[in-house]
Amino acid sequence: MSGIIISWLVITIAVLVAAHLVPGIRVASLGSALIGAAILGIVNAVVRPILVILTLPLTILTLGLFLFVINALMFLLAGSIFGGFQVDSFWPALLGSLIVTVVSYVAGSLLA
Repeated sequence: MSGIIISWLVITIAVLVAAHLVPGIRVASLGSALIGAAILGIVNAVVRPILVILTLPLTILTLGLFLFVINALMFLLAGSIFGGFQVDSFWPALLGSLIVTVVSYVAGSLLA
């Protein structure tokens, strides 16, 4: 249980970093970042595996690069669900998803 909470807090920090660095990503408050991170986690757990399976031929054809597009779409979807966490378009979503991935990886490496 504490692992899930730590992961959630790491993703929250990553979302705040992405909102600070990327124009086109806005977070209204720390509470909004917490809710946005939770929504992002749920979207990644439910919708992402379905998209990965459905787009497997395209992912293989692009040598895995299409997974970046899927991550950006998940980030964009999470931003469209909750008003306190907004993502303007695909390119900020792509940059934001890359930042969240890198920050989560680095924090996970430091905490493990």
